[in-house]
Amino acid sequence: MNSPLRSLGVGPNSWSVNESIADITRTAQTTQKVILTTESKTLRLDLLKTAILVIDMQNDFCHPDGWLAHIGVDVSPARIPIIPLQGLLPVMRSQGVPVIWVNWGNRPDLLNISAGLRHVYNPTGNGIGLGDPLPKNGAKVLTKGSWAAAVVEELEQSPQDIYVDKYRMSGFWDTPLDSILRNLGKTTLLFAGVNADQCVLCTLQDANFLGYDCILVKDCTATTSPEYCWQATLYNVKQIFGFVTDSTAILAALNNSHEEVSAE
Repeated sequence: MNSPLRSLGVGPNSWSVNESIADITRTAQTTQKVILTTESKTLRLDLLKTAILVIDMQNDFCHPDGWLAHIGVDVSPARIPIIPLQGLLPVMRSQGVPVIWVNWGNRPDLLNISAGLRHVYNPTGNGIGLGDPLPKNGAKVLTKGSWAAAVVEELEQSPQDIYVDKYRMSGFWDTPLDSILRNLGKTTLLFAGVNADQCVLCTLQDANFLGYDCILVKDCTATTSPEYCWQATLYNVKQIFGFVTDSTAILAALNNSHEEVSAE
């Protein structure tokens, strides 16, 4: 007599197995549809296939004692997403939407970082670059496990959140992000974080190239770059890579879906 089937893997990309059977049909997902207004179209999307990526909301990029501030960048624009994210992320979690923190967190030995990439952040070679200690607190710049690479304290994290370390502008380059999303059955991605025209856009572009549906959450992202970089980012996302919305529209969509369920 065969023993009961046991789940193997992460749902919905899981099998059911015992000593003689491997059920590879995978359990069909139900749907949780919501109607979301964006700047170009009204979307009908499935929350059960959705995740939110929060990119680089880290001390080095957003804190006045972090690395960007140390090299003379005004980080106040990078702090703009904090308040909208404080309102949005708890609601996303309550709806079962995974919150995925995609943070720049290098190996301490920088063995996977090329000289060309290090040059971008330390062009003279005698500055404070990747892996170097910050003068104010000794935290090593964008090094995994350091204060410098940690999420800013104003954004609460949860035990069920998912963390992916990245080493380039794109969160998909040489990371497990794509595998994680596919195992979770996520096809629609919300994008938040900084900088909008750099790491957020590069990650969003790669997501688009990989076949994901991409939605930039405008008030939950920002950049320390000039205004024209921000405008070009919004234009290119709407024109080529996906859709643009904001947290107010997302919260309204969730509220409307609840009202429809209650009416039924």
